Amino acid sequence: LVKYNNNSISAVTDLDSIPSGDMVLLATNTITSGVASSSFTSNIDSTYNTYMFKFINIHPSTNAGKFRLIGSTDGGSSYGVATTTSMFEALVDESGSNATLRYEDGDDVAQSSSAFPISTGIGSDADESLSGQMFLFSPSSTTFVKHFMTSTNLVNGSGTPYTVSTRVGGYFNTTSAIDAVQFSMSSGNIDSGVIKMYGLRES
Repeated sequence: LVKYNNNSISAVTDLDSIPSGDMVLLATNTITSGVASSSFTSNIDSTYNTYMFKFINIHPSTNAGKFRLIGSTDGGSSYGVATTTSMFEALVDESGSNATLRYEDGDDVAQSSSAFPISTGIGSDADESLSGQMFLFSPSSTTFVKHFMTSTNLVNGSGTPYTVSTRVGGYFNTTSAIDAVQFSMSSGNIDSGVIKMYGLRES
């Protein structure tokens, strides 16, 4: 909450100090037809210490495809930074039955240089999709590995529909700057959806 000493708007003499918001939209990738991947190859630099990505209604072309991530240290000319992750999920079906909380040891990775899952399988029915977000911390650091966290929710792609809330934490195991990221599906294309990238201002 920002308070000003001026008694009225007409008495305000300095507008520069009025905050313009802590989230700065840097890029939007809107997918309206099938693409193999969606990449962000610019604006990931030392301007911000934290970057946030929003995933909005990511719809796969292939049933049970998993949403994946991979990083780059050369602006997207190549991908394959060694990465280690952990994943867990909470799920329940539409009848309110079969509630489960579990660690997904089949979807974590250890020093993988390939694209790795940040979700379990997404349904490909017309009304099924994934939404969520990811935080990438200090990608321009030349001292530390690059931590990230994802939080997604999806309708699964097998039998009775489930809502599946997935959390992934991990790090790109490099002291080089991460300056590009790419999203894809484990099988088939990203059929449609929106991915937005924001820089978060320092508090």
